[in-house]
Amino acid sequence: MLKDLNKLEKPLDEELEKRLEEARVGLANRQLKIKEKHLPVIVLLDGWGAAGKGSIIGKVIRNIDPRFFKVATMKQPSEEELRKPFLYRYFVRIPEAGQFVFFDGGWMDEVTRGCLQGELDEKDYQQRIQSIKRFERQLTDNGYLVMKFFFHIEEKEQKKRLDGLLESKNTKWRVSDSDLWQNKHYNKCLDIYEQYLCDTNQSTAPWYIIDAQNKKWAELQLLEFLIEGIDTALMNSSLAVPLLQNVFPLSPIPKLAEIPLDKTITEEEYHQDLKKYQKKLKELQNILYRKKIPVIIAYEGWDAAGKGGNIKRIAGALDPRGYEVQPIASPEPHEKARHYLWRFWNRLPKTGHITIFDRTWYGRVMVERLEGFCSQNDWQRAYNEINEFEKELSDWGAIIIKFWVQIDKDTQLARFTERQNTPEKQWKITDEDWRNREKWDLYEDAVNEMLQKTNTTFAPWHVLESNDKKYARIKALKIIIEAIEQRL
Repeated sequence: MLKDLNKLEKPLDEELEKRLEEARVGLANRQLKIKEKHLPVIVLLDGWGAAGKGSIIGKVIRNIDPRFFKVATMKQPSEEELRKPFLYRYFVRIPEAGQFVFFDGGWMDEVTRGCLQGELDEKDYQQRIQSIKRFERQLTDNGYLVMKFFFHIEEKEQKKRLDGLLESKNTKWRVSDSDLWQNKHYNKCLDIYEQYLCDTNQSTAPWYIIDAQNKKWAELQLLEFLIEGIDTALMNSSLAVPLLQNVFPLSPIPKLAEIPLDKTITEEEYHQDLKKYQKKLKELQNILYRKKIPVIIAYEGWDAAGKGGNIKRIAGALDPRGYEVQPIASPEPHEKARHYLWRFWNRLPKTGHITIFDRTWYGRVMVERLEGFCSQNDWQRAYNEINEFEKELSDWGAIIIKFWVQIDKDTQLARFTERQNTPEKQWKITDEDWRNREKWDLYEDAVNEMLQKTNTTFAPWHVLESNDKKYARIKALKIIIEAIEQRL
Protein backbone atom coordinates (compact mmCIF):
# COMPACT_ATOMS: atom_id res chain seq x y z
CA MET A 1 0.00 0.00 0.00
CA LEU A 2 2.75 2.47 0.91
CA LYS A 3 5.56 1.20 -1.32
CA ASP A 4 3.27 1.17 -4.35
CA LEU A 5 1.41 4.35 -3.44
CA ASN A 6 -0.06 6.04 -6.49
CA LYS A 7 -0.15 9.63 -5.33
CA LEU A 8 -3.20 11.65 -6.29
CA GLU A 9 -2.34 14.52 -8.59
CA LYS A 10 -1.99 17.67 -6.51
CA PRO A 11 -4.08 20.54 -7.94
CA LEU A 12 -2.58 23.91 -8.77
CA ASP A 13 -2.45 26.40 -5.89
CA GLU A 14 -5.49 28.40 -7.00
CA GLU A 15 -7.66 25.30 -7.41
CA LEU A 16 -6.28 23.88 -4.15
CA GLU A 17 -7.41 26.95 -2.19
CA LYS A 18 -10.85 26.87 -3.83
CA ARG A 19 -11.37 23.18 -3.07
CA LEU A 20 -10.11 23.63 0.49
CA GLU A 21 -12.66 26.36 1.16
CA GLU A 22 -15.46 24.24 -0.33
CA ALA A 23 -14.41 21.23 1.74
CA ARG A 24 -14.25 23.24 4.98
CA VAL A 25 -17.77 24.57 4.43
CA GLY A 26 -18.89 21.09 3.34
CA LEU A 27 -17.69 19.48 6.59
CA ALA A 28 -19.43 22.17 8.68
CA ASN A 29 -22.70 21.53 6.83
CA ARG A 30 -22.42 17.78 7.24
CA GLN A 31 -21.85 18.09 10.96
CA LEU A 32 -25.44 19.33 11.25
CA LYS A 33 -26.63 16.26 9.34
CA ILE A 34 -24.53 13.98 11.55
CA LYS A 35 -26.17 15.49 14.63
CA GLU A 36 -29.65 15.25 13.09
CA LYS A 37 -29.18 11.61 11.97
CA HIS A 38 -27.37 10.56 15.19
CA LEU A 39 -24.35 9.28 13.26
CA PRO A 40 -21.27 8.70 15.48
CA VAL A 41 -17.97 9.29 13.64
CA ILE A 42 -14.54 7.93 14.61
CA VAL A 43 -11.54 9.37 12.78
CA LEU A 44 -8.20 7.62 13.35
CA LEU A 45 -5.10 9.52 12.24
CA ASP A 46 -1.84 7.62 12.18
CA GLY A 47 1.38 7.79 10.20
CA TRP A 48 4.99 8.87 10.32
CA GLY A 49 6.37 11.19 12.99
CA ALA A 50 6.43 14.82 11.77
CA ALA A 51 3.92 14.00 8.99
CA GLY A 52 1.65 16.79 10.25
CA LYS A 53 -1.22 14.86 11.87
CA GLY A 54 -1.52 17.21 14.85
CA SER A 55 -1.55 20.45 12.89
CA ILE A 56 -4.08 19.10 10.38
CA ILE A 57 -6.41 17.90 13.16
CA GLY A 58 -6.25 21.48 14.48
CA LYS A 59 -7.29 22.84 11.07
CA VAL A 60 -10.06 20.29 10.50
CA ILE A 61 -11.76 20.77 13.88
CA ARG A 62 -12.01 24.52 13.29
CA ASN A 63 -14.86 23.66 10.91
CA ILE A 64 -16.86 21.78 13.57
CA ASP A 65 -18.93 23.01 16.52
CA PRO A 66 -16.64 22.36 19.54
CA ARG A 67 -19.57 20.93 21.53
CA PHE A 68 -19.74 17.95 19.22
CA PHE A 69 -16.22 16.58 18.98
CA LYS A 70 -13.35 15.37 21.14
CA VAL A 71 -9.69 14.82 20.29
CA ALA A 72 -8.05 11.84 22.00
CA THR A 73 -4.26 11.98 21.93
CA MET A 74 -3.25 8.37 22.48
CA LYS A 75 0.17 8.22 24.06
CA GLN A 76 1.70 5.08 25.56
CA PRO A 77 -0.82 3.22 27.80
CA SER A 78 -0.79 4.31 31.44
CA GLU A 79 -0.15 1.83 34.25
CA GLU A 80 -3.90 1.74 34.91
CA GLU A 81 -4.67 1.07 31.22
CA LEU A 82 -2.10 -1.73 31.08
CA ARG A 83 -4.19 -3.52 33.73
CA LYS A 84 -7.20 -3.59 31.39
CA PRO A 85 -7.78 -5.38 28.04
CA PHE A 86 -5.82 -4.08 25.05
CA LEU A 87 -8.83 -2.33 23.43
CA TYR A 88 -10.24 -0.92 26.68
CA ARG A 89 -8.77 2.58 26.32
CA TYR A 90 -10.13 2.94 22.80
CA PHE A 91 -13.59 1.48 23.43
CA VAL A 92 -14.26 3.77 26.40
CA ARG A 93 -13.49 6.82 24.23
CA ILE A 94 -15.95 6.10 21.41
CA PRO A 95 -18.34 9.02 20.74
CA GLU A 96 -22.03 9.40 21.42
CA ALA A 97 -24.38 9.32 18.44
CA GLY A 98 -24.14 12.56 16.45
CA GLN A 99 -20.58 13.37 17.55
CA PHE A 100 -16.96 13.00 16.38
CA VAL A 101 -13.93 11.57 18.11
CA PHE A 102 -10.53 12.18 16.49
CA PHE A 103 -7.85 9.73 17.61
CA ASP A 104 -4.39 11.26 17.26
CA GLY A 105 -2.62 7.91 17.04
CA GLY A 106 -4.29 4.77 18.23
CA TRP A 107 -4.43 1.02 18.01
CA MET A 108 -2.23 0.93 14.88
CA ASP A 109 0.58 2.81 16.62
CA GLU A 110 0.33 0.64 19.73
CA VAL A 111 0.54 -2.64 17.77
CA THR A 112 3.25 -1.62 15.29
CA ARG A 113 5.33 -0.10 18.09
CA GLY A 114 5.03 -3.43 19.97
CA CYS A 115 6.29 -5.27 16.89
CA LEU A 116 9.19 -2.89 16.30
CA GLN A 117 10.29 -3.05 19.93
CA GLY A 118 10.08 -6.84 20.04
CA GLU A 119 7.26 -6.86 22.63
CA LEU A 120 4.84 -8.76 20.34
CA ASP A 121 5.73 -12.06 18.71
CA GLU A 122 3.88 -13.35 15.63
CA LYS A 123 1.20 -15.10 17.70
CA ASP A 124 0.55 -11.97 19.80
CA TYR A 125 0.49 -9.83 16.66
CA GLN A 126 -2.10 -12.05 14.94
CA GLN A 127 -4.25 -12.05 18.08
CA ARG A 128 -4.16 -8.26 18.18
CA ILE A 129 -5.06 -8.08 14.48
CA GLN A 130 -8.12 -10.29 15.03
CA SER A 131 -9.16 -8.15 18.02
CA ILE A 132 -8.85 -4.95 15.99
CA LYS A 133 -10.80 -6.30 13.04
CA ARG A 134 -13.61 -7.44 15.34
CA PHE A 135 -13.55 -4.09 17.16
CA GLU A 136 -13.81 -2.05 13.97
CA ARG A 137 -16.46 -4.33 12.46
CA GLN A 138 -18.59 -4.24 15.62
CA LEU A 139 -18.50 -0.43 15.55
CA THR A 140 -19.53 -0.21 11.90
CA ASP A 141 -22.19 -2.92 12.37
CA ASN A 142 -23.67 -0.80 15.16
CA GLY A 143 -23.88 2.33 13.02
CA TYR A 144 -20.49 3.98 13.55
CA LEU A 145 -18.54 5.54 10.70
CA VAL A 146 -14.90 4.52 11.17
CA MET A 147 -12.41 6.36 8.95
CA LYS A 148 -8.70 5.55 9.18
CA PHE A 149 -6.01 7.79 7.68
CA PHE A 150 -2.29 7.07 7.36
CA PHE A 151 -0.12 10.16 6.76
CA HIS A 152 2.74 9.15 4.50
CA ILE A 153 5.96 11.06 3.84
CA GLU A 154 9.28 9.96 2.34
CA GLU A 155 12.36 9.29 4.47
CA LYS A 156 14.19 12.45 3.31
CA GLU A 157 11.13 14.63 3.93
CA GLN A 158 10.76 13.23 7.45
CA LYS A 159 14.43 13.91 8.26
CA LYS A 160 14.14 17.44 6.90
CA ARG A 161 11.11 18.15 9.10
CA LEU A 162 12.66 16.61 12.21
CA ASP A 163 15.87 18.61 11.70
CA GLY A 164 13.81 21.78 11.28
CA LEU A 165 11.95 21.15 14.53
CA LEU A 166 15.20 20.42 16.39
CA GLU A 167 16.75 23.72 15.31
CA SER A 168 14.44 25.81 17.51
CA LYS A 169 14.15 25.48 21.29
CA ASN A 170 10.44 26.29 20.90
CA THR A 171 9.76 23.24 18.72
CA LYS A 172 12.51 20.87 19.85
CA TRP A 173 10.15 19.32 22.43
CA ARG A 174 7.90 18.05 19.62
CA VAL A 175 10.56 15.57 18.46
CA SER A 176 10.56 12.35 20.47
CA ASP A 177 13.22 9.65 20.66
CA SER A 178 10.69 7.43 18.92
CA ASP A 179 10.50 9.84 15.94
CA LEU A 180 14.29 9.84 15.58
CA TRP A 181 14.47 6.04 15.88
CA GLN A 182 11.71 5.75 13.27
CA ASN A 183 13.61 7.86 10.75
CA LYS A 184 16.87 6.00 11.39
CA HIS A 185 15.08 2.66 10.79
CA TYR A 186 12.71 3.97 8.11
CA ASN A 187 12.69 0.86 5.90
CA LYS A 188 12.12 -1.51 8.83
CA CYS A 189 9.20 0.64 9.99
CA LEU A 190 7.87 0.83 6.44
CA ASP A 191 7.68 -2.97 6.22
CA ILE A 192 5.79 -3.23 9.53
CA TYR A 193 3.36 -0.43 8.61
CA GLU A 194 2.76 -1.95 5.19
CA GLN A 195 1.95 -5.32 6.74
CA TYR A 196 -0.39 -3.81 9.33
CA LEU A 197 -2.28 -1.69 6.78
CA CYS A 198 -2.83 -4.73 4.56
CA ASP A 199 -3.94 -6.89 7.50
CA THR A 200 -6.53 -4.37 8.74
CA ASN A 201 -7.84 -2.91 5.48
CA GLN A 202 -11.53 -3.89 5.63
CA SER A 203 -14.34 -2.84 3.30
CA THR A 204 -16.32 -1.45 6.26
CA ALA A 205 -13.30 0.39 7.70
CA PRO A 206 -10.75 0.91 4.91
CA TRP A 207 -7.45 2.75 5.14
CA TYR A 208 -6.99 6.06 3.31
CA ILE A 209 -3.36 6.89 2.53
CA ILE A 210 -2.73 10.64 2.74
CA ASP A 211 0.14 12.03 0.67
CA ALA A 212 1.45 14.41 3.36
CA GLN A 213 4.42 15.95 1.51
CA ASN A 214 2.43 19.22 1.27
CA LYS A 215 0.37 20.21 4.32
CA LYS A 216 -2.47 22.03 2.53
CA TRP A 217 -2.80 19.17 0.07
CA ALA A 218 -2.87 16.71 2.98
CA GLU A 219 -5.66 18.71 4.65
CA LEU A 220 -7.70 18.73 1.43
CA GLN A 221 -7.35 14.97 0.95
CA LEU A 222 -8.46 14.33 4.54
CA LEU A 223 -11.46 16.67 4.26
CA GLU A 224 -12.64 15.29 0.90
CA PHE A 225 -12.29 11.65 1.99
CA LEU A 226 -14.10 12.47 5.24
CA ILE A 227 -16.99 14.20 3.45
CA GLU A 228 -17.31 11.29 1.00
CA GLY A 229 -17.38 8.80 3.88
CA ILE A 230 -20.01 10.81 5.80
CA ASP A 231 -22.25 11.10 2.72
CA THR A 232 -22.06 7.34 2.12
CA ALA A 233 -22.78 6.56 5.79
CA LEU A 234 -25.80 8.89 5.86
CA MET A 235 -27.26 7.18 2.78
CA ASN A 236 -26.69 3.68 4.22
CA SER A 237 -27.68 4.38 7.84
CA SER A 238 -30.91 2.36 7.72
CA LEU A 239 -29.46 -0.78 6.12
CA ALA A 240 -29.51 -4.05 8.09
CA VAL A 241 -26.15 -5.72 8.71
CA PRO A 242 -25.50 -9.31 7.51
CA LEU A 243 -25.40 -11.84 10.35
CA LEU A 244 -22.04 -13.53 10.83
CA GLN A 245 -21.65 -17.21 11.59
CA ASN A 246 -20.32 -17.99 15.06
CA VAL A 247 -16.69 -19.14 14.84
CA PHE A 248 -16.14 -19.92 18.52
CA PRO A 249 -16.38 -23.44 20.00
CA LEU A 250 -19.70 -24.05 21.78
CA SER A 251 -20.60 -26.68 24.39
CA PRO A 252 -24.04 -28.34 24.56
CA ILE A 253 -26.32 -27.20 27.39
CA PRO A 254 -29.79 -28.51 28.37
CA LYS A 255 -32.92 -26.41 27.97
CA LEU A 256 -34.32 -24.88 31.14
CA ALA A 257 -37.35 -27.19 31.19
CA GLU A 258 -35.01 -30.20 31.24
CA ILE A 259 -33.24 -29.14 34.44
CA PRO A 260 -34.70 -30.67 37.66
CA LEU A 261 -35.24 -28.09 40.39
CA ASP A 262 -35.66 -30.42 43.37
CA LYS A 263 -32.07 -29.92 44.58
CA THR A 264 -31.98 -29.05 48.31
CA ILE A 265 -29.59 -28.72 51.23
CA THR A 266 -30.20 -28.99 54.96
CA GLU A 267 -29.78 -25.99 57.24
CA GLU A 268 -26.82 -27.62 58.98
CA GLU A 269 -25.06 -28.52 55.72
CA TYR A 270 -25.65 -25.01 54.40
CA HIS A 271 -23.97 -23.24 57.33
CA GLN A 272 -21.04 -25.69 57.36
CA ASP A 273 -20.47 -25.41 53.61
CA LEU A 274 -20.95 -21.64 53.55
CA LYS A 275 -18.23 -21.13 56.16
CA LYS A 276 -15.87 -23.60 54.46
CA TYR A 277 -16.23 -22.28 50.90
CA GLN A 278 -16.19 -18.61 51.86
CA LYS A 279 -12.91 -19.18 53.68
CA LYS A 280 -11.49 -20.97 50.63
CA LEU A 281 -12.60 -18.21 48.26
CA LYS A 282 -10.99 -15.57 50.47
CA GLU A 283 -7.66 -17.45 50.30
CA LEU A 284 -7.92 -17.71 46.51
CA GLN A 285 -8.59 -13.98 46.18
CA ASN A 286 -5.15 -13.25 47.61
CA ILE A 287 -3.52 -15.51 45.02
CA LEU A 288 -5.53 -13.91 42.21
CA TYR A 289 -4.29 -10.49 43.30
CA ARG A 290 -0.68 -11.64 43.49
CA LYS A 291 -0.85 -13.30 40.07
CA LYS A 292 -2.80 -10.34 38.57
CA ILE A 293 -5.64 -12.54 37.25
CA PRO A 294 -8.96 -10.67 36.72
CA VAL A 295 -12.28 -12.42 37.43
CA ILE A 296 -15.67 -11.54 35.91
CA ILE A 297 -18.77 -13.15 37.46
CA ALA A 298 -21.99 -12.50 35.54
CA TYR A 299 -25.48 -13.11 36.97
CA GLU A 300 -28.66 -13.42 34.96
CA GLY A 301 -31.90 -15.11 36.01
CA TRP A 302 -35.61 -14.81 36.67
CA ASP A 303 -36.98 -11.99 38.82
CA ALA A 304 -37.04 -13.16 42.48
CA ALA A 305 -34.74 -16.09 41.66
CA GLY A 306 -32.29 -15.10 44.40
CA LYS A 307 -29.50 -13.32 42.50
CA GLY A 308 -29.07 -10.68 45.20
CA GLY A 309 -28.72 -13.19 48.04
CA ASN A 310 -26.34 -15.29 45.96
CA ILE A 311 -24.13 -12.29 45.19
CA LYS A 312 -24.20 -11.27 48.86
CA ARG A 313 -22.70 -14.64 49.92
CA ILE A 314 -19.97 -14.39 47.27
CA ALA A 315 -19.13 -10.82 48.25
CA GLY A 316 -19.17 -11.78 51.93
CA ALA A 317 -16.10 -13.94 51.34
CA LEU A 318 -14.05 -11.23 49.63
CA ASP A 319 -11.75 -8.40 50.68
CA PRO A 320 -13.78 -5.29 49.74
CA ARG A 321 -10.64 -3.59 48.37
CA GLY A 322 -10.40 -6.18 45.61
CA TYR A 323 -13.92 -6.52 44.23
CA GLU A 324 -16.86 -4.52 42.95
CA VAL A 325 -20.52 -5.38 42.38
CA GLN A 326 -22.00 -3.68 39.32
CA PRO A 327 -25.83 -3.56 39.41
CA ILE A 328 -27.02 -3.06 35.84
CA ALA A 329 -30.25 -1.15 35.28
CA SER A 330 -31.74 0.39 32.13
CA PRO A 331 -29.09 2.35 30.23
CA GLU A 332 -28.79 6.08 30.87
CA PRO A 333 -29.23 8.46 27.87
CA HIS A 334 -25.44 8.85 27.39
CA GLU A 335 -25.12 5.04 27.44
CA LYS A 336 -27.96 4.49 24.96
CA ALA A 337 -26.21 6.93 22.62
CA ARG A 338 -23.22 4.58 22.29
CA HIS A 339 -22.49 0.97 21.35
CA TYR A 340 -24.46 -1.19 23.81
CA LEU A 341 -21.28 -2.87 25.12
CA TRP A 342 -19.68 0.49 25.95
CA ARG A 343 -21.08 0.64 29.48
CA PHE A 344 -19.71 -2.82 30.24
CA TRP A 345 -16.22 -2.04 28.92
CA ASN A 346 -16.31 0.87 31.38
CA ARG A 347 -17.02 -1.47 34.29
CA LEU A 348 -14.33 -4.11 33.77
CA PRO A 349 -12.02 -4.98 36.69
CA LYS A 350 -8.30 -4.32 36.84
CA THR A 351 -5.96 -7.29 36.77
CA GLY A 352 -6.07 -9.09 40.11
CA HIS A 353 -9.55 -7.75 40.90
CA ILE A 354 -13.05 -9.27 40.75
CA THR A 355 -16.16 -7.68 39.24
CA ILE A 356 -19.60 -9.19 39.85
CA PHE A 357 -22.31 -8.10 37.38
CA ASP A 358 -25.91 -8.18 38.64
CA ARG A 359 -27.51 -8.30 35.17
CA THR A 360 -25.26 -8.03 32.13
CA TRP A 361 -24.76 -7.45 28.41
CA TYR A 362 -27.21 -10.33 27.84
CA GLY A 363 -30.04 -7.84 28.27
CA ARG A 364 -29.57 -7.26 24.54
CA VAL A 365 -30.94 -10.72 23.69
CA MET A 366 -33.59 -10.83 26.42
CA VAL A 367 -35.21 -7.60 27.67
CA GLU A 368 -34.21 -5.45 24.67
CA ARG A 369 -35.27 -8.20 22.27
CA LEU A 370 -38.67 -8.89 23.84
CA GLU A 371 -39.58 -5.32 24.76
CA GLY A 372 -38.66 -3.96 21.31
CA PHE A 373 -35.82 -1.73 22.54
CA CYS A 374 -33.63 -2.81 19.61
CA SER A 375 -34.25 -4.13 16.10
CA GLN A 376 -34.38 -7.81 15.19
CA ASN A 377 -31.12 -7.40 13.29
CA ASP A 378 -29.54 -5.87 16.41
CA TRP A 379 -30.36 -8.72 18.80
CA GLN A 380 -29.70 -11.49 16.28
CA ARG A 381 -26.27 -9.99 15.59
CA ALA A 382 -25.57 -9.65 19.32
CA TYR A 383 -24.92 -13.36 19.97
CA ASN A 384 -21.76 -13.22 17.89
CA GLU A 385 -20.78 -9.78 19.23
CA ILE A 386 -21.11 -11.02 22.82
CA ASN A 387 -19.01 -14.10 22.07
CA GLU A 388 -16.38 -11.78 20.56
CA PHE A 389 -16.50 -9.53 23.64
CA GLU A 390 -16.03 -12.48 26.00
CA LYS A 391 -13.24 -13.88 23.80
CA GLU A 392 -11.46 -10.54 24.15
CA LEU A 393 -11.77 -10.82 27.93
CA SER A 394 -10.58 -14.43 27.87
CA ASP A 395 -7.56 -13.58 25.69
CA TRP A 396 -6.75 -10.80 28.16
CA GLY A 397 -6.51 -13.50 30.84
CA ALA A 398 -9.82 -13.08 32.66
CA ILE A 399 -11.69 -15.94 34.32
CA ILE A 400 -15.30 -15.59 33.13
CA ILE A 401 -18.07 -17.28 35.13
CA LYS A 402 -21.69 -16.87 33.96
CA PHE A 403 -24.67 -17.90 36.10
CA TRP A 404 -28.30 -18.33 35.08
CA VAL A 405 -30.36 -18.46 38.30
CA GLN A 406 -33.29 -20.78 37.60
CA ILE A 407 -36.63 -21.20 39.41
CA ASP A 408 -40.03 -22.45 38.31
CA LYS A 409 -43.12 -20.34 37.71
CA ASP A 410 -44.87 -21.36 40.94
CA THR A 411 -41.84 -20.49 43.07
CA GLN A 412 -41.65 -17.06 41.44
CA LEU A 413 -45.35 -16.42 42.15
CA ALA A 414 -44.91 -17.41 45.81
CA ARG A 415 -41.93 -15.05 46.18
CA PHE A 416 -43.71 -12.19 44.39
CA THR A 417 -46.70 -12.60 46.70
CA GLU A 418 -44.52 -12.68 49.80
CA ARG A 419 -42.74 -9.51 48.73
CA GLN A 420 -45.99 -7.73 48.05
CA ASN A 421 -47.41 -8.71 51.45
CA THR A 422 -44.27 -7.91 53.48
CA PRO A 423 -43.80 -4.14 54.05
CA GLU A 424 -39.98 -4.28 54.31
CA LYS A 425 -39.76 -6.27 51.05
CA GLN A 426 -42.26 -4.30 48.94
CA TRP A 427 -39.46 -2.23 47.36
CA LYS A 428 -38.26 -5.44 45.67
CA ILE A 429 -41.45 -5.88 43.61
CA THR A 430 -42.54 -3.59 40.74
CA ASP A 431 -45.30 -3.48 38.14
CA GLU A 432 -42.64 -4.36 35.58
CA ASP A 433 -41.93 -7.63 37.41
CA TRP A 434 -45.60 -8.64 37.04
CA ARG A 435 -45.61 -7.62 33.36
CA ASN A 436 -42.48 -9.68 32.69
CA ARG A 437 -44.09 -12.66 34.40
CA GLU A 438 -46.91 -12.58 31.85
CA LYS A 439 -44.24 -13.12 29.16
CA TRP A 440 -42.63 -16.08 30.95
CA ASP A 441 -42.85 -18.43 27.96
CA LEU A 442 -41.38 -15.85 25.57
CA TYR A 443 -38.54 -15.15 27.99
CA GLU A 444 -37.88 -18.86 28.44
CA ASP A 445 -37.54 -19.32 24.68
CA ALA A 446 -35.17 -16.34 24.51
CA VAL A 447 -33.07 -17.64 27.41
CA ASN A 448 -32.79 -21.10 25.86
CA GLU A 449 -31.57 -19.57 22.59
CA MET A 450 -29.12 -17.37 24.51
CA LEU A 451 -27.69 -20.33 26.42
CA GLN A 452 -27.31 -22.43 23.27
CA LYS A 453 -25.59 -19.69 21.24
CA THR A 454 -23.25 -18.26 23.90
CA ASN A 455 -22.16 -21.32 25.91
CA THR A 456 -18.58 -21.07 24.69
CA THR A 457 -15.71 -23.17 26.00
CA PHE A 458 -13.92 -20.03 27.27
CA ALA A 459 -17.02 -18.47 28.91
CA PRO A 460 -19.47 -21.28 29.79
CA TRP A 461 -22.88 -20.91 31.43
CA HIS A 462 -23.72 -22.52 34.79
CA VAL A 463 -27.37 -23.00 35.77
CA LEU A 464 -28.06 -22.54 39.49
CA GLU A 465 -31.14 -24.47 40.61
CA SER A 466 -32.60 -21.88 42.99
CA ASN A 467 -35.96 -23.17 44.19
CA ASP A 468 -33.80 -23.75 47.26
CA LYS A 469 -31.82 -20.50 47.47
CA LYS A 470 -29.32 -21.95 49.91
CA TYR A 471 -28.49 -24.85 47.60
CA ALA A 472 -27.88 -22.32 44.77
CA ARG A 473 -25.55 -20.22 46.94
CA ILE A 474 -23.33 -23.16 47.82
CA LYS A 475 -23.28 -24.37 44.22
CA ALA A 476 -22.19 -20.91 43.03
CA LEU A 477 -19.34 -20.81 45.55
CA LYS A 478 -18.16 -24.26 44.48
CA ILE A 479 -18.20 -23.33 40.78
CA ILE A 480 -16.25 -20.10 41.36
CA ILE A 481 -13.65 -21.90 43.48
CA GLU A 482 -13.28 -24.67 40.91
CA ALA A 483 -12.86 -22.20 38.03
CA ILE A 484 -10.18 -20.26 39.91
CA GLU A 485 -8.32 -23.39 41.01
CA GLN A 486 -8.39 -24.73 37.48
CA ARG A 487 -6.72 -21.56 36.23
CA LEU A 488 -4.17 -21.47 39.03
